[in-house]
Amino acid sequence: MPNNAFKIASRLYFSQQGKERTSRPAVRVALAGMIVGVVVMILTICIVVGFKQTITQKVAGFGAHIQVVSFDNNNTYDLQPIEVSDSLLTQLGSYEHVLAVAPFITKPGMLKTDSAFKGIVLKGTDYWDFFARNIVEGALPAKPQEVLISRVAANRLQLHVGEAITGYFVDESDVRARRFSISGIYDTGFLQFDDLFVLTPLETARRLQSWDLNTYSGVEILIDDIKNLDETADEIYFAVVNKLDENGYKAYFVETLQDQNPAIFSWLDLLDMNVVVIIVLMLLVAGFNIVSGLIILILDGIQLIGTLKALGADNRFVRRIFLIQAALLIGKGVLWGNIIGLALAALQYFGHIVPLEAATYYVDAVPIAFAWTWIIVLNALTIGLSLLILLLPSMIITKINPARVMHFE
Repeated sequence: MPNNAFKIASRLYFSQQGKERTSRPAVRVALAGMIVGVVVMILTICIVVGFKQTITQKVAGFGAHIQVVSFDNNNTYDLQPIEVSDSLLTQLGSYEHVLAVAPFITKPGMLKTDSAFKGIVLKGTDYWDFFARNIVEGALPAKPQEVLISRVAANRLQLHVGEAITGYFVDESDVRARRFSISGIYDTGFLQFDDLFVLTPLETARRLQSWDLNTYSGVEILIDDIKNLDETADEIYFAVVNKLDENGYKAYFVETLQDQNPAIFSWLDLLDMNVVVIIVLMLLVAGFNIVSGLIILILDGIQLIGTLKALGADNRFVRRIFLIQAALLIGKGVLWGNIIGLALAALQYFGHIVPLEAATYYVDAVPIAFAWTWIIVLNALTIGLSLLILLLPSMIITKINPARVMHFE
């Protein structure tokens, strides 16, 4: 019997004569509504996950996922120095999810030309992976006194690769002037940080600060996945929190990129709520459309229902026929929704056809990430809920009296 129900349903669904039915336009509208719902849900997931991944990667590029800094951290870029031994660096790099450990030195200051000046933070580092991916002109600093500046700073100060620039840095009551050479220009599209950071080799920053070897502003720690951030940060925190300096005071404090940038990550958390709202609304729309389509199919096939019942078919068998028809309709809607949604996402991913204002959204184009796990879950949820919703309207079939139908015919 189940096989017979499927044969009848598929024959009704794929019948060429079905194209002439008056119900066909209404069914097409229901199908189109479901396709649109699936497209919107897929694009929503791809865009929101893309935003979160892209912005998290950029924030981590400027300050890593985790930082070990002075316990007396004053929440500025003029950090108190800490002593970092080779054994501590080895320990920090030994945790399961840690990819890289990089000491750094930061010093606020000002760049000045004959016609303009700009406040900056000079950052000394020997870890260049992030900036190597975002360099747009010139090369990474390779010699002392070379710096890498952002395109924003270069445009504002009217500077080019190979030119010299003077930096001024305040140290207590003293002002130190340093002459730098611009080795390259970078552009991450993250204006909040591009406007601030100038990069230089670690040794250049150490000489500026007149610090001893193994003395840094802090240590940056990059991990393999943001999902492991809290776990890794807790491990590092309990490993270093009780370490003391030469005076017997606590020396180290651990911060995550979320601790350092609460406003950005609060905004990203709001995007998660938007995703939930959009998906719920689209599921309701898809459910309403598919219920409408099923009711239309039932009304259009009322004579068939009466005939089948007159021939001895029970309500369960007849309901199964129309539920299979609706399932085929759902499958077609989900299939085309995925094709169109993923095609649009790929078009944006490779072509960047929808731009954004980088000063507001931290990126210059709508970012896309193909979160396949979420897409598969979304498809399964859409199909499952749609079929579940159909059980109630399919009860209409049990109310159809074959005698009345045959008499009406």
